[in-house]
Amino acid sequence: MISWPRLLLFGDSITQFAFESNGWGATLANKLVRKCDVLNRGLSGYNTRWAKHILPKLIPDSRHAADIAAVTIFFGANDSSIKEINPQQHVPLEEYTENLRSMIRYLKSVDIKQEKIILITPPPIYEPSWEQHCLTKGYKLNRLNAVTGAYARACAEVGRESGADVVDLWTLMQDGGSDYTVYLSDGLHLSDEGNQFLESKLWLVLEKKLEALPFILPYWNDIDNNNPESSLFPSIDEKKGE
Repeated sequence: MISWPRLLLFGDSITQFAFESNGWGATLANKLVRKCDVLNRGLSGYNTRWAKHILPKLIPDSRHAADIAAVTIFFGANDSSIKEINPQQHVPLEEYTENLRSMIRYLKSVDIKQEKIILITPPPIYEPSWEQHCLTKGYKLNRLNAVTGAYARACAEVGRESGADVVDLWTLMQDGGSDYTVYLSDGLHLSDEGNQFLESKLWLVLEKKLEALPFILPYWNDIDNNNPESSLFPSIDEKKGE
């Protein structure tokens, strides 16, 4: 069987929506076509309390980890919900931090080294837009940008202490007082501009990890039309001659 290396995207709704039109995951998949399979394992509404139990089911052992080229862990937008208003999704900051550490420890236990792990912090919250979204659903504003920032800083610190790369989306989008609202479609989820922004920052990290991946199967004009098998599967042909 021909197998491709895998890039696993693990996160909440911002990951689940990554394969929509102009989504950051779809753009990555297009860049990596015929080099790496991009797997979307985004789970809308999920937090790290639940995610840490799911990750071992996605990569159950080192045998299943052998073809993992990289993993992104992108949680925090739900964990940082205000407890009094959204207790179902809220995870205390200390627990969130330990849950991230736990997921990284697990990946390392199945032989996925820290250089293959990328943490992505939650993006900033634009409270006026998100409040309008909340009101249409019949509840109060349940996230605050300052609180999400604390979770983003904790995520970045876990990355630093574990040796994993970090895309600090919360900081990058607000760098220099930038108008980060253009990156958000509803105050929380990414707009087309936000998807493009995340993909561009993430690709700077991923390209270094994946640039050595070979193009799988030869270009069409490199195939020997009289003996296609020998050029399609040269390693098999070499074994026949042994």
